[in-house]
Amino acid sequence: MALTKRTKILIGIASGVVVIGAAAAVAGPAIYANTVNAQAEAAPSLRASSSAKLDASDADGTWTSQSGSFAGYRVHEVLQGNDVNVVGRTKDVEGKATVASGKLTTATVTVQVGKISTPEAARDEYFRTKALQTDQFPTATFTLTKPVDVSEALDGTKQDVTLTGTMDLHGVEKPVTADAQVAVGDGGTVQVVGSVPVTFQDYGVTAPSLGFVTVDGKGSVEFSLDLGK
Repeated sequence: MALTKRTKILIGIASGVVVIGAAAAVAGPAIYANTVNAQAEAAPSLRASSSAKLDASDADGTWTSQSGSFAGYRVHEVLQGNDVNVVGRTKDVEGKATVASGKLTTATVTVQVGKISTPEAARDEYFRTKALQTDQFPTATFTLTKPVDVSEALDGTKQDVTLTGTMDLHGVEKPVTADAQVAVGDGGTVQVVGSVPVTFQDYGVTAPSLGFVTVDGKGSVEFSLDLGK
């Protein structure tokens, strides 16, 4: 059943917004949902392993994010019974990590949230100005608070790890854990991918429900970091 109004309705949430506009009005919620889902990027994943390894002396030290790194958000909503997944991405991400004796001892990842974009410009504008007020809170930062063993990854194995830290988002800092994977890539680089679950109310934003659209109260912050020395 097509929506009768062509006026765009902007719905803001902490990690993104849904825009139900002319496309939904003309084609109907099911086609709109299929279009948005087709545009959604897949979850970050490790590239095919080259079985590369790093000696301890090469691994120890400070690592910084390279040009292939990105971060963003993933949120779910229901539009008149149709599941919709919205994914935003940015390459404006800065990561820094320290490795010592096979352990990741310190790490920070800072994302320029005002640079996160989706295929819908109106959604992005609302996300920046209303949802996360990026003029006041331009960045989101994850900080590792507990060292984690990454020796398996350095020895040439894709390694599952849990990253324990804090997330500073929308001016609120909360303890979080991220499920992640680590692997050594070609040329002595290290790739780290994962996601941090986020409950929007924890960061001062309530996910809306407008009858025909219901946005989940939880989403995730996703990341893929290419680290080099």
